[in-house]
Amino acid sequence: MIDLRSDTVTLPTPAMRKAMYEAELGDDVLGEDPTVKRLEEMAAERLGHEAGLLVTSGTQGNLVCLLTNTRRGDAVICTDQAHIYHYEVGGASVVGGLIYKPLPSHRGMFDLGELEAAIPAENVHVPRVGLIALENTQNRDGGIALTPEQQDTVIAVARKHNIPTHLDGARVFNASVALGIDVKRLTQSFTSVTFCLSKGLAAPVGSVVCGSKTFIAEARRYRKMLGGGMRQAGVIAAAGIVALTEMVNRLADDHANARLLAEAIAETPGLSIDLSTVQTNIVVFQIVRAGLTPTEFLARLKRDGVLMGPFPGTTKIRATTHYGIERGDVEKAIAAIRRAMAG
Repeated sequence: MIDLRSDTVTLPTPAMRKAMYEAELGDDVLGEDPTVKRLEEMAAERLGHEAGLLVTSGTQGNLVCLLTNTRRGDAVICTDQAHIYHYEVGGASVVGGLIYKPLPSHRGMFDLGELEAAIPAENVHVPRVGLIALENTQNRDGGIALTPEQQDTVIAVARKHNIPTHLDGARVFNASVALGIDVKRLTQSFTSVTFCLSKGLAAPVGSVVCGSKTFIAEARRYRKMLGGGMRQAGVIAAAGIVALTEMVNRLADDHANARLLAEAIAETPGLSIDLSTVQTNIVVFQIVRAGLTPTEFLARLKRDGVLMGPFPGTTKIRATTHYGIERGDVEKAIAAIRRAMAG
């Protein structure tokens, strides 16, 4: 089966499995796991921050950052396509007492006028804005990579109003590879950043939060509160170290495969895609043939050995390239798409 549902389905590399087996371990909650410490230091240096914190997932990492940056009753500004708004079970509200304040996404970005208007003057009647969050790459907008210049305009507005900033960088290494720049340029100016070791980097589990030493000390308390004290977590961290040292540059292969797939979709009658959004490893397209539902289209692909994912409530489909998917797999998927549309 050619599984293009998500880059979360990757399996660890042989080097990761070996590193996990051989990892030097200790109790991380007591600060005694040397492999975790090495990963956290490596991640922080790579992203241009003082310290790092291993967490179980991107969702946990984002929630830890939201809690650390804010006070109960604060508003969190994000786009209306943000992962923290759509896919994290309302954790900011349920656990942190925070209010989501989503603004329209303009290809993953805010309109700066709308952003300014969403930050109220001091007023006893309205919640303070406690955090402004961006996502790079922007999943629901098709894997778009925000540039440093785009991000800097948002950070400038936040600093003007003395508001901290957070980057959901689940796939930020995809962005850096696509843009051909050091990942630090995309991450170092935010108050906090989280990125996934899984997904394109292919580790089996885990994300890392980065920030100042003071920020990470407080974030560690929230990680514990959320059940993220993992004891001998070096088994996880060892795979993460391999992910950072061996798996970043190969993301370009995923991007090339995604482009190949997207261009074939663009040439297929009954399907529609905006090729300008296909910048990394995510391909979002629409079914425009009358009478063909996403459910039936996906069922046809599955019978032909290809898996993709739906956007429920829409006619959109998502395909994601990743480690374990080669050019030949993409060519087979293209043939399956054409057969599905011919049926």
